[in-house]
Amino acid sequence: METTAIDGRMFVDGQRSWGSSGSTFDAIDPATGQVFAAVALADHRDVDTAVAAARAAVDAGWAGLPPVRRVRILNRLAALLREQRAEFARLESLDVGKPLRQAEDDVAAAAGYFEFFAGVADKVFGSSIPLGKGFVDFTLREPLGVSAQIVPWNYPLRLASRGIAPALACGNAVVAKPAAEAGLSVVRLAELATEAGLPPGVFNVVTGGRETGAALTHHPGINHITFTGSVPTGIAIMKAAADNVVPVTLELGGKSPNIVFADADLERAAASSATTLMQNSAQTCTAPTRLLLESAAHDRFVDLLAQRIRSIRLGRGLDNPDMGPVVSERQMRRVLGFLKSGEKDGATAVTGGGRSEKPELARGYFIEPTLLDRVPRGSLLEQEEIFGPVLTVTSFESVDEAIAIANGTPYGLVAGIWTKDLGKALAVATAVKSGQVRVNAYSVEGSIGLPFGGYKRSGFGREQGVEALANYTQVKNVMINFG
Repeated sequence: METTAIDGRMFVDGQRSWGSSGSTFDAIDPATGQVFAAVALADHRDVDTAVAAARAAVDAGWAGLPPVRRVRILNRLAALLREQRAEFARLESLDVGKPLRQAEDDVAAAAGYFEFFAGVADKVFGSSIPLGKGFVDFTLREPLGVSAQIVPWNYPLRLASRGIAPALACGNAVVAKPAAEAGLSVVRLAELATEAGLPPGVFNVVTGGRETGAALTHHPGINHITFTGSVPTGIAIMKAAADNVVPVTLELGGKSPNIVFADADLERAAASSATTLMQNSAQTCTAPTRLLLESAAHDRFVDLLAQRIRSIRLGRGLDNPDMGPVVSERQMRRVLGFLKSGEKDGATAVTGGGRSEKPELARGYFIEPTLLDRVPRGSLLEQEEIFGPVLTVTSFESVDEAIAIANGTPYGLVAGIWTKDLGKALAVATAVKSGQVRVNAYSVEGSIGLPFGGYKRSGFGREQGVEALANYTQVKNVMINFG
């Protein structure tokens, strides 16, 4: 594909730009290993320009705009996203490698975020506090100002929208920095937002690598940072935020346990697990890739799951297979390293276990969908987020042991529970240290309203739902003595 076919410029103050230096980096199709676009490489000067534009937009009246007008703009943006679903899906599939239908679901979810937060933009209420005769006291919820949004590569459009929608709904301006591996859809989103009526400077996107991100998170003009990504990077961002004393919302990944009891509907649980593997090649922070199986159901469940996994079709995302490649050669090498570590630890590959050997996929970053059984407790495979199409199986004998294994990692983002015994499900749900617990269904349409965030090293703060509004507002108290 020609590099000129896709616009790789950043978007600052309502305009596309190649940036101050004119430097670029390559966007690579992970299915072919080929360059398909040149992307603008922002430096600290571009970050300064973007933050200044955002600040000017806030001061010019965006923060004080009647909320009903923000409602209309966000709803219009959602409508435009749905109208241009095919364009965004193709861009996301090409950039990340995911199948087109999954990319289309991401576009629908992104539109859903703007619709949801449009619905609450004019309902960010304060409260009154009684102080007695002669006094009136009330609180105001005001926007923070300029929000920096550091967007990961696995769901660029979807996760950018998850943070940007509530930020804009509350009257903040945004400077987003997508990952270097994939983020062209985020730039296009900012451009589309301007078409929807968003004033210039309210939503800016600077593209680049770690240096660009560091310039943004260290910038003294930033009032808030949202980050989704690795624990080490999250720690670095917290330190940067501390220098300027600004709040941070962090979602730092997970090692989500999926607990299957012998009395569960094993067919449904196996189907859900296979879908997990196919979804974005399991490059998903919530992916329940750590299977905990009650021993009495082990053989039956592993057999059911292996049959489903072996039927998964690999291919280029634009060809709409069941599963695409991982996002980059670096990520492929990382996943292969985990598989080699598991082999040394004695894990058994029931199916898969390496890079795809199909000749037609040789140039891309394809990992075989893999099921590893008898993964030792405490091993690297069992403890660390793999972020690739690998399901690990660990057996347990009792409810207490299942809870202990589930809580036995540094993460606590999501947990799945499969059982027909409601009492058992509630006992486990209340004992598992996780921000979300899902019983007998791991995904459901309409989940945007559900608060999402982690325990432990999975981060803090809640995104989605009305709870997300707390990330993007600050409370002012006003006391009046009229007596």
